[in-house]
Amino acid sequence: MANPRKKLITALKIIFSVVLIYFIFSKIKIDDVFNTIKTLNPFYIILAILLFIASKVIGTFRVNLYFHELKVLLTHKSNLKLSLLGMFYNLFLPGGIGGDAYKGYLIKKKFNTKTKRIAAALILDRLSGMLLLFIYACLLAITLTNLYPSSVYKTLPILLIGLSIITFWFLNKKFFDYVFSIFWKSLAYSAFVQLAQLLAVICILKSLAIDTNTTAYLFLFLISSIVSVLPITLGGIGSREITFFYGATWLSLNQNTAVSISMIFFLISALVALFGIYFHFKKPKLDVIDNL
Repeated sequence: MANPRKKLITALKIIFSVVLIYFIFSKIKIDDVFNTIKTLNPFYIILAILLFIASKVIGTFRVNLYFHELKVLLTHKSNLKLSLLGMFYNLFLPGGIGGDAYKGYLIKKKFNTKTKRIAAALILDRLSGMLLLFIYACLLAITLTNLYPSSVYKTLPILLIGLSIITFWFLNKKFFDYVFSIFWKSLAYSAFVQLAQLLAVICILKSLAIDTNTTAYLFLFLISSIVSVLPITLGGIGSREITFFYGATWLSLNQNTAVSISMIFFLISALVALFGIYFHFKKPKLDVIDNL
C-alpha cells in the first residue's frame, strides 16, 4: 500500500502544477502561443531533440563516474537504460517510486554498496548539474545590462561563480571524500550536459525564427531549469512556465514567445522520457564491466 504522506505530497504537487498552468494561461493569449508553436521549423526541432538526447547520454557518463568510484561497475548502456526508466517514472508515474530512488534500489540490490553512498552519489550528480546551470546563468547575466542598477554590480556574477565552485569543492572534500577524486571530471561532464541543452534551446529559437534577445531567453531557460528541480511541482510542470512568464516581463521579452519556448522544451523532454515505458515493462538487466 502506498504511503499516505507520499500520496498527499504527490497530490499537492499536481494541484500546484495545475494552478500555475491555469494562472499562466489566464494571463496570456493561448491562441497566440499555439499559433507560435504551429510555425515551428521541423529541421531545428529534430536537431533540438537530438541535442537533448545527447545531454542525457552525457549525463549517464557523469553519474557513472560516481558509481565507478563506489565500485559499482555498471556499464554505460545499462546506466542509460536506468536513466531513461527514471525519466519516465519521474514524469509519467508521479504517484509511484521516483526515478532516482528506483535506480538506487536496483543498484543496491545488484551491488554490495552502502545505501547512503549510493544516495550521496545520485544527489552529488544532481548538484553538479545545478552548479553548471548556475555558472552558465551567471556568465549570461554579465551581458544583460538591464539587470544591474549600475556597472559596479556586473562583477557580482563573477564573484558568485567563484563562491559557488569553492563551496561545492569544500563540501565534496569535507563530507564526500570517497568520490572527491572525480570532482573536476564531474563538473566537466556537467558543462557539456548543460551546453547541449543550451544548444537545444537555441535550435528551438531558430525553429521559431527568433533571432533577437537570444541571450535573454537562454538566461531564462537556465533559471527556469534551476527552479524546475525544486520538488514543488509535478516534474517541473508549471514552475518552468511561470519562471519564463515573469522573467519575460522582467527582461522586456514577449511573454507568449517565452511560454512557447518553455512548452516546446517540456514536450521534447516528455517525448524522450516516454521511451522509458519500454523498460517499465521489461526491466533493464544491469550489466557489469569486467575490468575498469
